[in-house]
Amino acid sequence: MYLEDYRDFCLSLPHATESMPFGENTLVFKVGDKMFSLIDIEVFESVNLKCDPELAIQLREEYPGVLPGYHMNKKHWNTVQTDGSISDELLREWTVMSYELVKKGLSRKVKELLGF
Repeated sequence: MYLEDYRDFCLSLPHATESMPFGENTLVFKVGDKMFSLIDIEVFESVNLKCDPELAIQLREEYPGVLPGYHMNKKHWNTVQTDGSISDELLREWTVMSYELVKKGLSRKVKELLGF
């Protein structure tokens, strides 16, 4: 998957926003001001995604292209390689899972503001 395709996909999710709070090379996608995906825009070689802790371990064991979250809480985040070892379909599926996990954890007030 190309960087622009991934960016377009993330921004197609309801109320998803993008920002660069960690510098000019790291693009962060959020819902309700909470991160669900991070990418390096200079070298698009991986995506950091939030994940259920038990599923995170399972995915790391099953897919060599899934690693503990780089510079993230390794219990809750995975780094997914974008070198073709993980299909675009799985990358989109796991991105939606990350988005939904973050959305579920939003406060009731934020959910109401966003219409969730």
